Amino acid sequence: MMYPKSLRNLVNALSIATLCLLIPAVALAQNGKQEFKAETVVSGLENLWGMVFLPNGDMLVTERPGRLRVVKNGVLQDAPVSGTPVVHSKGQGGLLDVALHPDFATNKMVYFSYAKPVGDNSTTAIARGRLENNAIVALQDIFVANSKGGGHYGSRLLFDNDGYLFFSVGDRQASPMKDRLTHPAQDITNHHGTINRIHDDGRIPTDNPFVSQNGAEASIWSYGHRNPQGLTIDRATGRIWETEHGPQGGDELNLIRKGLNYGWPVIGQGVNYGGATIHESDTQSGMQRPVHYWVPSIATAGALFYSGTGLPGWTGNIFVGGLVGQQVARLSMNGTDVSSEETIFAGKGRIRDIEQGPDGAIYLGIDGGTGDASIIRLSAK
Repeated sequence: MMYPKSLRNLVNALSIATLCLLIPAVALAQNGKQEFKAETVVSGLENLWGMVFLPNGDMLVTERPGRLRVVKNGVLQDAPVSGTPVVHSKGQGGLLDVALHPDFATNKMVYFSYAKPVGDNSTTAIARGRLENNAIVALQDIFVANSKGGGHYGSRLLFDNDGYLFFSVGDRQASPMKDRLTHPAQDITNHHGTINRIHDDGRIPTDNPFVSQNGAEASIWSYGHRNPQGLTIDRATGRIWETEHGPQGGDELNLIRKGLNYGWPVIGQGVNYGGATIHESDTQSGMQRPVHYWVPSIATAGALFYSGTGLPGWTGNIFVGGLVGQQVARLSMNGTDVSSEETIFAGKGRIRDIEQGPDGAIYLGIDGGTGDASIIRLSAK
């Protein structure tokens, strides 16, 4: 469900005005059924991109220039973890997401998505290695995308309930203004604009939708995406949710299903930068419309399906970070439909990632520049 633009703007303005009255260290607010506080728990990072909690409650955090940092007992450690991939650290590229193997407690395997240098260009790659004594050892690529371009790497990682690794690859900023039906995101012989599914060692599952199709990239699970930077799962149902950047409007929340075409750039709700029309329609046979969308764009990034009990008023909600919007959108869910949207946090920086902590709190990764990226914890008042 989408509210009228005037009502959404009023809600956003009131939320931002409320937050601006709060002191920086510990902010108190009440939204919907859940009263919460917001506090900065880690600071001094650079271009934060991904976060993951270790079984002992410590955190691994990626910095886009190429560093993996450790937050131990709530304190950012000075020495980065060694042995991480060599990255193409230009523009949107660098060290991007990080995830743990479902059996990390025994095998210590850590997974990275990153911009891999390829000659004078770069592509999205997935690597894994073991975490031992503040170092990644036996690092190896398990996937290298058949895609090149100046940005839009995608790169969010997610293990599902069956241990398959899902990850996103962006459309690499291929122009949407040419023949839309021949755009790379509509062509499954490459990885542009795709959600992919592989085994934990990079092997292709035999039941992937395009395994038997001649010329298709067998890792593809869904296609027709623009730049997906949010992946999250409802563990109770196994449903995988994705958020992706639209251009100037048309950010999307999608329920990811096997083999579907999500339409970019043939259908959509946004316009190109400068206002040029991209889409002739927002519907077309054989293409999946989003469950929810944003006009104007908030530049959707990390997403979280909240399953905790620490913030019980929000259990079962989806939280979406906004970069340009510098906000967190809370989506109340009714099955696979969005029943309402609310801005719960705004004006404190670009929200790159959102994670659920083992303490039941929600952690926001603020993508700042040198020394001003941070992690904010939302918890019950």
